Parts: sequence; C-alpha cells; structure tokens
Amino acid sequence: MKKKYVLFTLSLVAALLLTYLIKEPQFKDSQVYVLFLLFFSIALWATEAIPPFSTGLFILAFLAFSLGNPRFNSEPQDITKYINTFSSSVVWLMLGGFFLAEALTKTGLDSDLLKFTLKVSGTQPRHIFVGLMITTMLASMLMSNTAITAMVIAAIMPLLNHLGKNSRLSKALLVGVPFAATTGGLATIIGTPANLITAGALENEGIKIDFLHWMLYGVPLALVLTAIGIVVFMKLFIKDNQPLSLEFLKANDSVAEYDRGHRAIVLVIVIITVLLWMTSSLHNLSVSAVAAIPIVFLTMTGVIKGKDVRGLSWDTLLLVAGGLSLSLALQKTGLLTHYSQKIITMNIPLLVFVFVFAYVTMIFSNVMSHTATSTVMIPLGMAILPEHKLNIALIIGLASSTALFLPVSTPANAVTYSTGLVEQKDFRIGGFLLGLLGPAAIIAWVLFLR
Repeated sequence: MKKKYVLFTLSLVAALLLTYLIKEPQFKDSQVYVLFLLFFSIALWATEAIPPFSTGLFILAFLAFSLGNPRFNSEPQDITKYINTFSSSVVWLMLGGFFLAEALTKTGLDSDLLKFTLKVSGTQPRHIFVGLMITTMLASMLMSNTAITAMVIAAIMPLLNHLGKNSRLSKALLVGVPFAATTGGLATIIGTPANLITAGALENEGIKIDFLHWMLYGVPLALVLTAIGIVVFMKLFIKDNQPLSLEFLKANDSVAEYDRGHRAIVLVIVIITVLLWMTSSLHNLSVSAVAAIPIVFLTMTGVIKGKDVRGLSWDTLLLVAGGLSLSLALQKTGLLTHYSQKIITMNIPLLVFVFVFAYVTMIFSNVMSHTATSTVMIPLGMAILPEHKLNIALIIGLASSTALFLPVSTPANAVTYSTGLVEQKDFRIGGFLLGLLGPAAIIAWVLFLR
C-alpha cells in the first residue's frame, strides 16, 4: 500500500512539473487543466497507483469541476459533453459484446466454440495461438475490432480460466487477440471508423478510393504486421509446445446441464448480430446500434438476468468513458490542434515530416479515440501538404490504428482487460511493437505504391 502512495505522489508531482514546463503564456485555464489531466492520467495508468477505472472516474470529475466551474475557470464551458461519454457508441458496443460473452458462457456455447477451434487448430499451444490470431485478423477486416475481440475472448474463456492468470499462453492470447484485431482492421475500408474517415476526407478533396483500392494498401500491412506479432509473441510467451489436456472441457460437460431453449436463442442472436455487423455498409446500421440486439433480446428472453447484469465488467466501461472524455477535452480545448500545428511549422524535410506526423498520430491515438485523432489530423495534414493529399491522408488514417499501449488505447484492449486475467503492463509489449513498427511500415508501403 505504501508503494501505491509513493507512485501516486510521484505521478502528481511529475504531472504538475510537466504542465508548468510545457504550458504557454497564451493558454487558457481550460487548456492548462486538460494538459495537467493528460499527464496525470497517463502517469496513473502507467504506474497503476490507483485502479484504472478509478482514473477514468477521476477524469470525469476533474473535467466537470475544472472546466465547468466559474470559480476555477475564467471561461467556464458546458461540461455535459464530457460527462455524457458513458452513453458513447463505443461503450454501448462494448456492452453488447459483454452481454454476448455472458450469454455464451451461461449456455455453454463458449465451450462448444473452443472445442471447434481446437478441432481445427489442434491442441498444441503454438497452433492454437496462430489459428486464433489469423482468425481474428481475417474477421476484423469485415467486423468491428471491438466486436470480434469480444467474440474471440468469449469463445476461449474456458481455456483462459483453466490455464489461469499466470499462464504464458493466456498472456499471449490476451495480448495477441487485440493486436490481430487491430492489424486486421487496417485491411479494408470498413475495418475501422478511422479508415472510413480517411476515405471521406479524400472524397471531399475529389479523390475517390474504393474498397479494392484500399485493400491494396491495407491487406499487405495487415498480413505483415500480424505475422510479426505472431513471431514475437510466440518467442516471448510460448516456449513450451506440449499439447494441452482437454479434460477440463469434458469435466464441464459432465456437471453442466444447459437449457436447450436458451442455447438456441443465444445462437440465433449471435448469428444475427454477427451478420449485421459484417453487412453494416448495406443496411447503414452502425455497429453500436446492432449491439442493442443482444442487450435487449437476451434480457427479454430471460437468458441474461439481473444478477448477470450486475456481474458485468462495469469498471471497464467506466475506464473507457473516462478515456473518451479525456480525448474529447484534448480536441475541444484546441490542445491537439495547437501542438500539431507547432510540429507542422517546423522547417524539416518532407520525409522526416511524414514520419513525425505518423508517430505523433500514433501517440495521440494512445490517449484519444482513434476516430477523433484521424478526424483532426487528416485535414490538418492535407492542408499542410496539398501536393501529397492521398499519401498523407492514408498514412495518418492507418497510423491512428497503431495504438495499443494502454487499456484505453483501443476498446479491443479494454475488452481483454475486462477479463481480469491481464494487467496494464502486459499491453506494453504489443503497444511498443505496433507503435514502433506500424507507422514505419505504413509510410514505407504507402510511399512505395505512390
């Protein structure tokens, strides 16, 4: 406990010192407060001085008091937008994934899915890992990264629970699945909202990029980065390739009796939800709107009961809501635009500038919504480099999806964190790997194809 107090104090002092050194005379009160909040939140998440969801709650409360109170702020704002992030579409999408995962567990369908996976991939840890990584990558090309992560994690939960928190295979899967979901999202224009924003921004400039044209850029990147992730994670985590015993699955079958009606209901709801997620471009229903299907019908049919709802990972949703509020504050107070423009005005060569922009985008995306980052950075990049609009838009749009360092860097990380089997520090491996290699690979491939 003493160590936690020390880490909290050091985080606070570091945040205050950095704010004092970096703030500029023309900054408004809101900008100073948000700059401090950014440093303090990152420090708390990195040191785990307090629980991660508590940091999310602190963000919500701090923004409400510092930005909305005239006693603390010379230009108070309407703070409604900052405290309403719990109703964000991202949060509802995650909640839908939680409902599906709970229903799969209650009806034993998660064990059935795991048996099918093991039947295809075999029982050797490396084969299981490679099979799940490839499956996740391919599925995330057409589905929401968050949704596919929730589905895969739900399917392998019996295995993860059997292996336990300290298992190296568990760590590899919990770090690898969101990594593959993120890299797979690069492959298609519908793989992630940032891709759609990129295509929209280019279309506004009279540059059209269709589904197949995007795949020319995205698919090779997805394949290469996923392959690198597979190799690195296997070397780090999976050194023992002895076949796994499946006795725990047989034991579950012998003691569990599942309601066949409920199993049928869950199966139908899963199929409908996944199909609608995969065809969102046809019916124009957002993935978060589709997530309402499991939330509503699983409770109406009695598959999910009150005690099940109370047992969901609400702390993870609070964590994500806080991260969304912080990203919104960075955008609305103008801090993101301010520092982006400072970087842009530097007299540096084009290639160096592109690298700086790509890595700045990746860094911002670790503490902000990928969608918000790409929304702000893409128009900025195209305005500064009007002769390279296609290249800079693609580089920024793709680089915004290379953030995996924190549980709040992407909802896919938050989903795996909600299992309670992985710690914040475990995300750093995938975060460093994709954060360092991703932007460089994107720049090299986009410029090669120009």
